[in-house]
Amino acid sequence: MARGEVKASWRKPAGTLAILLLILVWVVLVASFSAQIGALPILVQLAIYVVLGVVWIAPLKPLLRWMETGNWRLPRN
Repeated sequence: MARGEVKASWRKPAGTLAILLLILVWVVLVASFSAQIGALPILVQLAIYVVLGVVWIAPLKPLLRWMETGNWRLPRN
């Protein structure tokens, strides 16, 4: 390999597909409860949808770290 040349990794396409799959599963899961959530008062619905709109991001940090480094956790110092 020449100096400065970057070797392609399979982790980035695999991670991208995993992110898309995570989003798809999360959308289907939240949509399956939409009737029950829709029966609640509007401010409760707002709070639930705000929380659900943020919670799906939590598994992304280790997944993105894995895509970049190949490790799920930060190295111990």
